[in-house]
Amino acid sequence: MESLMEMGQQVLKQQAFSTLMGTRLVHLTKGEVVLELPLREELRQQYGFVHGGVLSYMADNALTFAGGTAMTGPVITSEFKINYVRPAQGSMLIARARALHAGRRQSVCHCEIFVVTEKGETLVAVAQGTIAAMAPREES
Repeated sequence: MESLMEMGQQVLKQQAFSTLMGTRLVHLTKGEVVLELPLREELRQQYGFVHGGVLSYMADNALTFAGGTAMTGPVITSEFKINYVRPAQGSMLIARARALHAGRRQSVCHCEIFVVTEKGETLVAVAQGTIAAMAPREES
């Protein structure tokens, strides 16, 4: 029987964008996830900060992993909101998300994103989102 972590690794590998970004799944339990993303120049904007789109991607993916493992079956992000707390400058991003409430059709999740520097971790963004169960797909 495949573990939740092994299943999560497979899901992450199936996401071409996550592979392109270099995202790593480092922790996955029911309703909780930790993702890491080593930072490189291509992920920064003109002022040297991590691009907001990168932070949003990390939040979206972490929220969906947390919500998906709290529910059963395929899920998709229904909506999320992100607050950028401070500019991200460092060597790696860490996204930690957890399901706050999970039902049969949706879960509400919270995510905090940190940047790692030589001084430790600093909070750079906070997100909350709703993860929804996917409806069965119709054959066309």
